[in-house]
Amino acid sequence: MLELRGVNAFYGNIQALKNVSMTIPPGSMVTIIGANGAGKTTLLKSISGLIQSKSGSITYEGTEISSLPPVKIVSLGICQVPEGRQLFTHLTVLDNLHLGAYLYYGNRSKAEIQTRLDWIYQIFPLLKIRTKQLAGTLSGGEQQMVAIARALMSRPKLLILDEPSMGLAPMLVAEILRVIKKLNDQGTTILLVEQNARAALQIARYGYVLETGSVVIEGPAADLLADERVRHAYLGK
Repeated sequence: MLELRGVNAFYGNIQALKNVSMTIPPGSMVTIIGANGAGKTTLLKSISGLIQSKSGSITYEGTEISSLPPVKIVSLGICQVPEGRQLFTHLTVLDNLHLGAYLYYGNRSKAEIQTRLDWIYQIFPLLKIRTKQLAGTLSGGEQQMVAIARALMSRPKLLILDEPSMGLAPMLVAEILRVIKKLNDQGTTILLVEQNARAALQIARYGYVLETGSVVIEGPAADLLADERVRHAYLGK
């Protein structure tokens, strides 16, 4: 579904990604782990079109997307849940969800948008109760639910999540990861960057380890969980 080959990206003169190659097959869940500053967010932004890679290739379902604007990439079926949620805090939950479906206004009926909302409320029942509440007044876990739900309003084929458990209590982390696994089980391809490396590797099928902008280890998630280098650096053992 998504393939990166030799991707290099810079911030000014600083190289953030160095010859990164990876493959995300359709229907899979792939996780990227690494320390702060390893290049994880830069990689996701390069895929989403928020950063233009200097060289290399990013193809999605056979289409080169590395030079496309973000709005076009979303229309192809890729949507990202950004680090820090980045909600419109002065708007209601429902307004934030409607913004997630902005590409479909004008060429889809209100009934279709409502169908999407009903689907979201099945995944996150609490959001149906919070529809009229300002997003900025929600708890951190509730805000993360809105951020994921907003992305899902576009019915992406590939959902990219950047640190979805950041700042959440352990019980909420478990719930968010449960939802992510459920979405993958239902057919959504997932690319997950997660600070909780152990939890990410437990639900993913394949993983990549980034260090200073380069892929240094990759393999089935179960193998990475057992890899002494990964255990020592990221799993606390």
